[in-house]
Amino acid sequence: MNPQNQQQIEPSINNNYDVIIIGAGLGGLTAGAKLAKEGRKVLLVEQHYVVGGCATIFKRKDFTFEVGLHELDGLHDKDPKKKVFAELGVFDHVEFIKIDEFYRFKNNRLDFTIPANAELAITKLCQKFPHEKKGIRKFFQKINAIAEEVSRLPAEHWQRLLLMPVFPFLYPNLTLAIKQSLGNFLDSIIKDQELKLLLCGNMYYYHTNPYTLSLVFYSFAQSSYFHGSWFIKGGSQVLSNYLASVIKENNGEILLSHLVTKIMTNQGKVIGIECESKSKKTVKQFFAQIIIANAAIPNIVNLLPAPENNLLQKQIKNCVAGCTFISIYLGFKKEISQLGNLSYSMFRFNDDIHSLDDININNTSEYEKRNFTFVDYSQIDSGLTPSGKSTGCFFLVDHLSDWEGLSLQEYKKKKESIAQIALDRLEKEIPGISGEVEHYEVATSKTIQRYTLNPQGTPYGFAAIPSQVGLFRPPNKSPIPGLYFASSWTYPGHGFTGTIISGYLCAKEIVS
Repeated sequence: MNPQNQQQIEPSINNNYDVIIIGAGLGGLTAGAKLAKEGRKVLLVEQHYVVGGCATIFKRKDFTFEVGLHELDGLHDKDPKKKVFAELGVFDHVEFIKIDEFYRFKNNRLDFTIPANAELAITKLCQKFPHEKKGIRKFFQKINAIAEEVSRLPAEHWQRLLLMPVFPFLYPNLTLAIKQSLGNFLDSIIKDQELKLLLCGNMYYYHTNPYTLSLVFYSFAQSSYFHGSWFIKGGSQVLSNYLASVIKENNGEILLSHLVTKIMTNQGKVIGIECESKSKKTVKQFFAQIIIANAAIPNIVNLLPAPENNLLQKQIKNCVAGCTFISIYLGFKKEISQLGNLSYSMFRFNDDIHSLDDININNTSEYEKRNFTFVDYSQIDSGLTPSGKSTGCFFLVDHLSDWEGLSLQEYKKKKESIAQIALDRLEKEIPGISGEVEHYEVATSKTIQRYTLNPQGTPYGFAAIPSQVGLFRPPNKSPIPGLYFASSWTYPGHGFTGTIISGYLCAKEIVS
């Protein structure tokens, strides 16, 4: 290679840290905030020009669009996030707006809104499906019992605990549910197909197929929503920015628009990173004995030299990535609630879906029939738009393979076609809505991949299937000494709650 074409490593006076974090998603930000408050010298490196990962916003004209958050679960006394937020001072700086509705499920046979309260939900469901009272009560009893057992697990050690003979006696519900899917569980307690579809209404928060969605993962998350549903006023960027400020105020540093290109090792242990400035194309080196990857674990494999990369690849060789979505961000001239829409989040299932088996088939159907969700932020005091206007988000299942091989022109044309299909479908549900659209923007799995670098463009990390939950999911501590994980790709899983807990547990393991 011509020496003149080689990138020069930029010298740095201050390049030694206690901890280096790759990626500024919620997992990395939470871990960084906790460690910085514990007195560790932290450097967080992010390839994007803002912190947050999927917990971000973007602005167009008068509109602030929420990238990833529809509703945040929990914040009740048994929710581990509450302890994390209290410790990091989140409640003093971030305002949470309560959402009384959990979700609205609709097809041409049923239109039903579930409250974000377990007792109210049970009462309302039993009134609608009196012949399934026993199954309804068993459903809530089981998901709450599983969630309770998960919450009292010593999470940083539960992979080892799960192998102990005493585990089935201490955690009987969790033991029975570990290898069970949501679909199989519902089939065992409920006969009414419409009720089963209704209870799977928001399953896209977790996965796309009820018969491969882990009952444990679903129960832990779903049960928490029945204890409370919230939105971050001003958008999730407010939370991300606050966590970043905690890092900075405790002598940590955040380096944006820098892509980590190499994790350096010595005698099998991590010793630092190389990263490239995305503007100047210069390479910098930073050193630390501990590195936290808040990034896709498959990507971390490619950053490691041999034989460490082989060690990590062996750990994840059978893991598969989660699902992904198309999101259409909509800015409206008026508050959509004025058009008669009363629901915050509507999960519209196609009318030809009559059983749980039909859901997975629908995921690859034409866009005119694919199940969709619409979130109407005008139903709450979101803080996303000036008075009188509002935003919304339409989203449906996507597949990265559907976009491969397209030219830029073909890509744009396909996005526009899907946007028009979405507006037509919304018009049927909320007459007049298409005429109120002032701005719209389409994000595909390729968009998610571009901004997060995640394989398959998934925002969910490894899929929430039984073989990738708990014992079977990569732990926070990697097989390479000094390398840790804090993201949706590790324990406990994806979503805002999952990544926040992951980041906190990772930091806690490091300081213990």
